[in-house]
Amino acid sequence: MVDWDDCQRRIGVSFCHERLLEQAFVHPSYLNENRGLAVLSNERLEFLGDAVLNFVVTERLYRDFPDLAEGRLTEIRASLVCRDTLAELASALGFGDWLLLGQGEDANGGRTKASNLANALEAFIGALYLDQGLTRTRQFILRQLKPELVGIKAGRTILNYKALVQEFIQGQKRATPVYRLVEATGPDHSKQFTVEIVVEGEPLGRGTAMSKKGAESQAARAAWERLRSNHG
Repeated sequence: MVDWDDCQRRIGVSFCHERLLEQAFVHPSYLNENRGLAVLSNERLEFLGDAVLNFVVTERLYRDFPDLAEGRLTEIRASLVCRDTLAELASALGFGDWLLLGQGEDANGGRTKASNLANALEAFIGALYLDQGLTRTRQFILRQLKPELVGIKAGRTILNYKALVQEFIQGQKRATPVYRLVEATGPDHSKQFTVEIVVEGEPLGRGTAMSKKGAESQAARAAWERLRSNHG
């Protein structure tokens, strides 16, 4: 059984209605294997939390960056609320320890799966909003995102273009981008890698850097700029 008091202590939030907290961590697979329980999955809370999260981040970016154009604000927001960012935040908070999963999902690494962690964080935000209102929820969200927001204001944070492209493509085509090494040139101590990002056989962008990871990021950035241009 999950120790919800320990959960609240570690997260630094105290719920008035603990059932909302519990629901935030109920994965659908748990209910599939435990039918008849008087509890819902976290999917509805996730829906609400996603809306609250987007509003809070949009509001903060609008206030903090008065000179940025809408397109740039959209990019920053998308990077802050993308699955990878949310999963990292949830993992740091220990959300994987409290997920209520079916045995199969648990055995398949469900506690560390990015989608499960990100969904649980959004559900938690929805639960917190219902339990304590917008002001407390805003404080929680901005506390978690503070390092990223500070980094953006200081010009240190690089947007997660790989995550942006992946979420966009999966939302539009239900496909997964593939990064393909095109060539590696130069001596071993100073190689340059060129990588192409491909979706359903179509090249979307190409990048070159001194590492494969850097080349992938450059390719993703080129793809993101192309996608943004094509979709207004």
